[in-house]
Amino acid sequence: MPQNNYPKLHNAMWPGLVGKGSPGAEPFIGLDTMLDLTAKAEVNGTRFDGVDLFLYNPHTDIDSSDDDIRRLADKIRGRNLAIGSVVAPVWFDASAMGDASMRANWVTHVRKAVRIAARLRELGARPHGVVRIDSSAPVKEWDKDPRGGTKRIAQTFREAGKIARDAGERLAAEGEICWAGMHSWKNMVNLLETVGMPRVVGFQADMSHTLLYMLGENAERHRIVPRKFNWEPAEFHRAMVKLTDALRPWTFDFHVAQNDGSVFGSGSHEKTGRHCLATDPRGKLNIPRDAGYWLRDRHGKVTKKLKHICWDGCMFPNEVMLKQQTWNDILAAMIEVRNNHGWAG
Repeated sequence: MPQNNYPKLHNAMWPGLVGKGSPGAEPFIGLDTMLDLTAKAEVNGTRFDGVDLFLYNPHTDIDSSDDDIRRLADKIRGRNLAIGSVVAPVWFDASAMGDASMRANWVTHVRKAVRIAARLRELGARPHGVVRIDSSAPVKEWDKDPRGGTKRIAQTFREAGKIARDAGERLAAEGEICWAGMHSWKNMVNLLETVGMPRVVGFQADMSHTLLYMLGENAERHRIVPRKFNWEPAEFHRAMVKLTDALRPWTFDFHVAQNDGSVFGSGSHEKTGRHCLATDPRGKLNIPRDAGYWLRDRHGKVTKKLKHICWDGCMFPNEVMLKQQTWNDILAAMIEVRNNHGWAG
């Protein structure tokens, strides 16, 4: 039987930025270093096929010129890596649910991200992938007017969706419980249905973050496991089937990840999940098995919808991230996912 070579295996570059660089935090890990660690990872002759990018300094300037984009493509291709999905920096001065100025900023950031993504595709460096978005709005604010909040987010997503469609791109909203209107599986489906652009604006499933939808964190009435849930296999399976049947039809992009089942919020930031290393014994997921809930349909058939999958792991200490073995272990988990749920193409 031929070895599976799809979906392609990508590594995320944003763990070098997220939670880094601010006063009191560890320094950023530069893009060149993240690319080198990815390119050097190897398990029995198999390597990563590509990377997904965060379009934010100091990695990639959202206002990059055409020459900057060409240099970026050459840098990554020079390491025998392709480019997949890109993350639009829709935070800081923007919100899909905010006032007119904040919403306009949000659309502008997505427009710039779409331009870079399309240009990388035109250069032949980006064979597949989406532009990742979220609402960049707090759940507590949405709770004051759920219907109005979802309507505003949907209008903003729709405006950005038209920009993406005209450029031949797609947008994927990540299922993370800290973002308003997207903070439960039912809210996410409702939002996407309200946007009404199923070929252009869809969902990005992250095994770690999306797992928490079943627990009803930040949206207790949408919990789909018992309150005294102790990760019993039968309850877990029932919940994952319900969750993925609802969201799989919308899924454009997929992150492999691990989660210990806990949540954390600090200051004004809503509760959200924690990524674990692939080898963490506290992890609640059986990564090679549970990826199948997303990569296979309800009848168990591989969907072949996703041309690449990406490892996502943020907020690890630099000491851990700068060890080559960390990325070899992650690659090994990705290979198992592809062996179990991939195909030969």
